Amino acid sequence: MTELRIRAATPQDLDTVLAFWKVAAEGTSISDDLSGVERLVARDPEALILALRAPSDRAEPAGRGRSGELVGTVIAGFDGWRCHLYRLAVHPDHRRRGIGSALLAAAEERFARLGGRRADAMVLTRNETAHHAWGAAGYAPEERWRRWVKPLTD
Repeated sequence: MTELRIRAATPQDLDTVLAFWKVAAEGTSISDDLSGVERLVARDPEALILALRAPSDRAEPAGRGRSGELVGTVIAGFDGWRCHLYRLAVHPDHRRRGIGSALLAAAEERFARLGGRRADAMVLTRNETAHHAWGAAGYAPEERWRRWVKPLTD
């Protein structure tokens, strides 16, 4: 694996993150827009965790800066009671290199620092590739529960 840098997103990263999710994430939700992600980072500045491939000594192509190329994300939300994982995404060109594992380790370390005791993950039913990745990371489906949702806006 190339050198990887894990850090929290900043407001300056958010356009890049949204573009990244269009390539690397399965599906979108009602809050996958700039204002939604800005609210996330403003409310909890450490929740959106990024994996960046370290820049090389040569000139960086357009879309890549001194901090490196965005290759993965995870949202590690903690409401003071429960730990929730969303948007674990690794760029298709960088999968199976330990990036997802590094992101989950960072999220789980964050949860442990905050006093979290159990993490749950939102995983699309149809995303079989993700099922294997989550299973390999020690997560299992909870068949007794079903997520119920209600959009609060039109």
